[in-house]
Amino acid sequence: MRVVIAPDSFKESLSAWGVALAIASGVRDVIPDADIVCLPMADGGEGSLDAVLAATGGERRQARVQNANNQACDASWAWLGKGSAFIEMAAAAGLEQIPPGQRQPLQATSYGVGQLILQALDAGAEHIVLGLGGSASNDAGAGLIQALGASLCDAQGNELGLGGAALQQLASISLDGLDLRLKNVKFEIAVDVDNPLCGPRGASAIFGPQKGASVADVALLDDALAHFARICREQLHKDEQHLPGMGAAGGLGFAVKTCFDASFRPGVELIAELSGLELAMRGTDLVFTGEGRMDAQTLLGKTPAGVARYAARHNIPVIALVGSLGEGYEALYPAGITAAFSLAPGPLALEQACQHAPAYLRQRAGDCIRLWLAGRQQAMTTVAKGNTQ
Repeated sequence: MRVVIAPDSFKESLSAWGVALAIASGVRDVIPDADIVCLPMADGGEGSLDAVLAATGGERRQARVQNANNQACDASWAWLGKGSAFIEMAAAAGLEQIPPGQRQPLQATSYGVGQLILQALDAGAEHIVLGLGGSASNDAGAGLIQALGASLCDAQGNELGLGGAALQQLASISLDGLDLRLKNVKFEIAVDVDNPLCGPRGASAIFGPQKGASVADVALLDDALAHFARICREQLHKDEQHLPGMGAAGGLGFAVKTCFDASFRPGVELIAELSGLELAMRGTDLVFTGEGRMDAQTLLGKTPAGVARYAARHNIPVIALVGSLGEGYEALYPAGITAAFSLAPGPLALEQACQHAPAYLRQRAGDCIRLWLAGRQQAMTTVAKGNTQ
């Protein structure tokens, strides 16, 4: 029996690789000689760097940069060789790095992501894959381009401070100071949402509250990002704010798309390509996937939905093991998920569930394999009876 295990990470609990290993243990508890292929996945957000490194054998590199609160931190990025680099924006400006009581949505910056891009340029990168998701910043990528040499000034000609709120005062933008090496760089932006930059489905309204933004903060940030987009349209003659995905990671992709040669791709598609998911599906009997929480939003580009699409091309059943099942998860069934199961054996505190996630994954995977084998045996028995009649 051949099993492909292609999960996302479980936030604040297990990496995608950890999830895959736990599921693999459960499969081997029932079928010790199973042919198991573990392919840690991601959708462009947190965990994407680890998934890319696992898939490509790339080199993890470290850099000292600024986090979203403009404090020094260490961040990893990946050198993939042949002029290619992978940068997970959350490594520099991620929400998980900032404790809830210290989050500053109005001042949070993507400056550190620009610093990681400079590291990639120093290594000789001409192709940079930028994974978006899990951001603490809400500045439409303004900090990123400032780190790369762009000048954002107010009406008095003073350079703006960092953060989304400062964009309210933007009067002029100049790209003359951008690092010249960027002219030879092609950006691929991996996203897992289709939100525009502004409006009721924009970066501020949908994702601002989880970054600590109040109702008033959301309104202020949405106006500031809309103003930034207007200045870009008027002075750079680029109007990208309404494109799907511009609202990802606090709008970071907006500045990259506006200022550089950049294209957007679904994150799970890009990671699947790097990991060889399509090839792994050939000859496979069963696929496991999963994420921390599955709900209707999973359809909008999250890992399980993407894995299910690849499996459907080969008519392979897909089992999703998840931390919790939220409203609307049933919509995943027509999209290719055969069955979805929550890990918890009963009511549990989140801390306890996270602590015991490996054991729960192993148990549920074993349960699923037993049920799958029983179903296959029943089908074989039915066929055998039919042949003898």
